[in-house]
Amino acid sequence: MPDSAQPTDPADQVSLRIAAPPERVYEIVTDIAGMGRLSPECTGGRWLDGASGPAVGARFKGTNKRGFARWSTTNEVVEAEPGRAFSFKTLQSGYQWTYRMEPDGDGTLVTERRDPFRKRPTVAKLFTQVLLGGEDSHTDELRAGMQATLERVRALVEA
Repeated sequence: MPDSAQPTDPADQVSLRIAAPPERVYEIVTDIAGMGRLSPECTGGRWLDGASGPAVGARFKGTNKRGFARWSTTNEVVEAEPGRAFSFKTLQSGYQWTYRMEPDGDGTLVTERRDPFRKRPTVAKLFTQVLLGGEDSHTDELRAGMQATLERVRALVEA
């Protein structure tokens, strides 16, 4: 990806229909402590500064792993509309992650995407190159991870 923040490549977005109401899907994707059961890379998180749930301006620490590499991120919620959207900016990477929920008959069409919101920090570039196999490899893994995450959300709520 170029150094400047640019619109998301269509491959940085995955959608999946889930047979559950949008409010239930929202409840699952905003459970940051439980995200580790859904995401191949994220192992969980915790709210910071007295926050106890998703609200615009709330911050949380996310923990991640890939192979032997372990790291944490600081994230700020920028959109929190129950049953509609949950979006947060990951400060260390310069990416914004978004989950959108659209009613679809008796279910929900869920879209997960990631978009750059600023130039990728040099530290993030170096970390990705040295510990995560390079930006292209990690980006491919993140794209596959978005699909896996939504499939796990579906399995959880449809069980």
